[in-house]
Amino acid sequence: MAFDFKKEYKEFYLPPRKTGLLDVPQMNFIAVRGAGDPNVAESAYRRALQVMYSVVYTIKMSKLTDHRMDGYFDYVVPPLESFWKYEGGSEFDPLHKDALQWIAVIRLPDFVTEEEFAWAVDATTRRKQIDCTGAEFLTLTEGLCVQCMHIGSYDDEPETVRRMQAFLSENGLVPDFSETRLHHEIYLSDPRKTMPEKLKTVLRLPVRRMDDV
Repeated sequence: MAFDFKKEYKEFYLPPRKTGLLDVPQMNFIAVRGAGDPNVAESAYRRALQVMYSVVYTIKMSKLTDHRMDGYFDYVVPPLESFWKYEGGSEFDPLHKDALQWIAVIRLPDFVTEEEFAWAVDATTRRKQIDCTGAEFLTLTEGLCVQCMHIGSYDDEPETVRRMQAFLSENGLVPDFSETRLHHEIYLSDPRKTMPEKLKTVLRLPVRRMDDV
């Protein structure tokens, strides 16, 4: 049976709707950076997704080629994730989408090294004839965060974020946004097939303890 990150690491992908605290360890991702409204037709964000999924499936289906990756195991492609911030500030503002800056990512299995990633980018470029130069191998340790499950439209996220912020003040925590610690979303629903009010999105915010210097 294929390894499923969502089932094996439920604490990261299937949290309850109630806000909780967690320490997120180091993970590797394929990432593409960009800016602008992700919902616009032919947007940079949509092009980024095309590149990422093309490379990810090159890695997953390498088992059917002559290229062998040490430690390869079959797996379910993890969900799409994105880090967001508002241009000119560190926090995400979903109501001003044209000024958003983002890093779209998909988690990579640990057997994917930087060398194997470079092979996959090159193989995808040659086979699909698409420009994959924006794809990067990103290693990230998020550290201390709060997260919860948001159910509903992406535009309704501010209300969930307000409840998360209330959790911070009740538990001696403060936001800890920076250039490398951003508003994080994990998309568990396909918006093309799911009604807006039923969309499931993991929301994750970087924090630190109030008494930490």
